[in-house]
Amino acid sequence: MTTPQDAIAARRKLTNKLIAGKAAARLAPFFDPKVVLIAGDGSLLMGAAEVIAAFDGQFRDPDFNAYVRTGESIELDSAGLRAAEHGHWVGSWSGTPDQTGTYLAVWKKVTGQWVIESELYVTLDRGG
Repeated sequence: MTTPQDAIAARRKLTNKLIAGKAAARLAPFFDPKVVLIAGDGSLLMGAAEVIAAFDGQFRDPDFNAYVRTGESIELDSAGLRAAEHGHWVGSWSGTPDQTGTYLAVWKKVTGQWVIESELYVTLDRGG
């Protein structure tokens, strides 16, 4: 049987793959419709449609390569229905140094599937 931590880690790995493939629309099932995301620059994105549109805009940049999020810990609540994932992220673009930072994602289980409820990204190094 797959543990919640393994299921969340697998979903994170798949989102990394979809981002590298610049498949914005395919990211939709990973986000709660009311997701709240604070990006590395401090901007606030509200709702899955806005998050997907932001990804789509970045994917149109020919120099954008990928965001890779690497989870370091996943903690569950006592009911096993919410989880906090903490880790580091790297954003890469052709011709410029990588940006890096830390993140915290809140996952919740909805009809048997883990979706992202909120995310906070903090840019710690802008590559220069």
